[in-house]
Amino acid sequence: MIFNSNKPYSLPIRYHVYFWLTYFLFNTFRWGSYFNDYVYSLKTTLLGFPIHMALCYLNILVLMPYLVYRKKYILYIISVLSAIFVMVVLKFNLTYLLITHDVWPEGPQTINELTLNYTIDMMMGELYVMTFVTAIKITLDFLKEQRRVTDLEKSQLETELLFLKSQISPHFFFNTLNNIYSLSVEKSNKTPKIVLKLSELMRYMLYETKGKKQSLENEIMCIQNYLDLERIRNGERLEVNMSISGDIHDKEISPVLLLTFIENAFKHGVNKNTGNVVIDINFKVKGDFLHFTVSNPTPEITVHKDNFNKASGIGIENVKKRLELGYNKSDYKLSFKNKKNIFVVKLVIKVTEPQL
Repeated sequence: MIFNSNKPYSLPIRYHVYFWLTYFLFNTFRWGSYFNDYVYSLKTTLLGFPIHMALCYLNILVLMPYLVYRKKYILYIISVLSAIFVMVVLKFNLTYLLITHDVWPEGPQTINELTLNYTIDMMMGELYVMTFVTAIKITLDFLKEQRRVTDLEKSQLETELLFLKSQISPHFFFNTLNNIYSLSVEKSNKTPKIVLKLSELMRYMLYETKGKKQSLENEIMCIQNYLDLERIRNGERLEVNMSISGDIHDKEISPVLLLTFIENAFKHGVNKNTGNVVIDINFKVKGDFLHFTVSNPTPEITVHKDNFNKASGIGIENVKKRLELGYNKSDYKLSFKNKKNIFVVKLVIKVTEPQL
């Protein structure tokens, strides 16, 4: 178990075993080769390793979580040095009593009592091991924190996308129900057909748009149902020209993304104009990208071009946010143009193949 500032990081026990076994063998062969005495090296390593391990786990399990992460740095330094000193004294006495009276054969002189030089040298050695293990712990903590932040950002992104997508249906149905209300007040015989078309759209939006992606074919079919509804409602004064080119099969896109632009075209181009109205819609697939264009006449009440570039209501702002959150910047390009009383929306967006 390795701790960060909040909760323990669980590391499988086998990795601890692999690390200490590798370090044990390295230390044994290193000093065995140095002294040309592998039996002596094995004995001293067996004695020293429990001390190494005790210091390392004391540091990463107790001292760092309770002192470093609480910003008690001076107390931490004192505690580390004190622990190392105690372990060095213990190592000296155990080596002297159990292995050999020459406790520092690699040193500059033979000693049989604890000296300052021996203490400093041994403390530096223990500090080296602790630093190495602590570096591994800090690296693991950093990787865990990075993963936690990434998961949190992903979760927040998915939540925001879900919220934005959930806003679309109420917004769309609110406008459509207003239209039905107007027709019902007029006692129009178009009302039953519109209700039927609306129910088909509701079924699609409620049950077939829950995933992150939807097939481009289904999205176009949904748009066609919407256009049928508008044709019924507006009658002969409405002319809709829709063209589809390229391969739309096996392509996916965020659900109900394009419908927002088309609904906006009717909201501003049809509902706010009198007389005959022409709406042009074009789908063109080139390679991995869909080139989508919808154009409509500007509202008769619009005086300034900027009104249209700014104002598109909750629908357009919603879809802009969805594009920012759901796609990389290189995967789409959205543009608006208002020229000669015709407002044009153009979206070039990457359409992915279905994931099996």
